[in-house]
Amino acid sequence: MTVRVLVADDQTVVREGLVLLLGLLPGIEVAGAAADGGEAVRLVGELRPDVVLMDLRMPRMDGVEATRRIRAAHPEVHVVVLTTYSDDESVFAALGAGARGYLTKDTDAESLASAIATVVEGQAQFDPGIQRRLAEAVTVNRRAPDLPDGLTRRESEVLRLIAAGRSNAEIAEELFVSEATVKTHINNLFAKAGLRDRAQAVTYAFRHGLGPD
Repeated sequence: MTVRVLVADDQTVVREGLVLLLGLLPGIEVAGAAADGGEAVRLVGELRPDVVLMDLRMPRMDGVEATRRIRAAHPEVHVVVLTTYSDDESVFAALGAGARGYLTKDTDAESLASAIATVVEGQAQFDPGIQRRLAEAVTVNRRAPDLPDGLTRRESEVLRLIAAGRSNAEIAEELFVSEATVKTHINNLFAKAGLRDRAQAVTYAFRHGLGPD
């Protein structure tokens, strides 16, 4: 399957470089390129890409607002943030808006291709450094053991493993249950907490102190 990708970045050199790089990667087709968030929102509606590579700091409309609008109007389109900024405020704002991936611009082509493939499959992928900081932040902000939104203890365990970056198969292996059972727990906790995807689940875990130990 060919994955159609839209690039959104206000820096011409970066934008054109990404277009060239993506064109060399197997299984990826460049659907278009946008110079700001507003143009990205418009082009998603016109071109219907599978994935948007989204910069955060752009004029007129930033990447967070563009991500929020794209995910609201086109929930089938996945957003991977590709930015220079990795501070907590930027990370959680992007994840809260619906981004499924978060990479910094020093990432390599293999990691970029992996992130695109991962989000298309419905999973979340983060830069390793950001994943570690998410885990640390959850630990630091851990609150009392009371579970929010009526989550069961098992659902909180599944959430903790999602926040640790585990796949469904890995969660099933660690909890000694089937993948079907894991999917049921995920569907239930997503419904209770009002979550759309695994990236939002990581943010939710951080806020409620339910991340990895």
